[in-house]
Amino acid sequence: MSAWRLLLTRPAEDCAALAQILAAQGVVSHCMPLLAIEALDETPEQRSAFADLQRYCAVIVVSKPAARIGLQLLAQHGASTPDLPWFSVGAATAAVLAEQGLAVHFPDVGDDSEALLALPALQQAIAAPAPCVLILRGEGGREFLAERLRSQGVSVDYLPLYRRVLPQYAPGELSRQVRAERLNGLVVSSGQGFEHLLQLAGDDWPALARLPLFVPSPRVAEQARAAGAQIVVDCRGASAAALQAALEQFPAAAL
Repeated sequence: MSAWRLLLTRPAEDCAALAQILAAQGVVSHCMPLLAIEALDETPEQRSAFADLQRYCAVIVVSKPAARIGLQLLAQHGASTPDLPWFSVGAATAAVLAEQGLAVHFPDVGDDSEALLALPALQQAIAAPAPCVLILRGEGGREFLAERLRSQGVSVDYLPLYRRVLPQYAPGELSRQVRAERLNGLVVSSGQGFEHLLQLAGDDWPALARLPLFVPSPRVAEQARAAGAQIVVDCRGASAAALQAALEQFPAAAL
């Protein structure tokens, strides 16, 4: 039985799935989703992009919500999926796309844009004449991926499909749950998830900042340390397997 008692903050469905995986490994966890997904209203840009997918040399999908909503829109409009490569940042997003028979490439190591850009299959795709890439994502987000692709001469179209919002909680609820469940570690899956953690913590953040914080990437680790988090563990990925590996490498008693 692990000594870890973790606060999980992913969207509700993903949070429950992760909790079940951890429980099978003897890790106690408590779900408090700090991200809720709201699909954006359909736009002419969405309809145009899905109707003309053949103009792209690749489609990049940055998250499971983007994959799910994108596939729903494809089906809704009866759009065809031409024989072009699809890419995702991680295995979980790739699995959503692969269920629909799409050919998906994703990094074996590292669930981030840097790892995706290093994929030989992506470099081969953008070697096409006048390459143009479509990125399906949420509202806002990092510009790093598009900037790097554009620096290689690639035309990039963004298609926002959803927004992430902080669910409603009573003031002080985060600290109350941490105390009530005797939690000794926090887990966030994205930079925005960490921002919501800070927002919800409010004046209680200095106390919560003493708890070990598991994050998915060096970028979020830097963000957390800059905000005062005292013990930050970079899982080098947002998957359940990446978190499990970090928990094994850093037993609760060692932090």
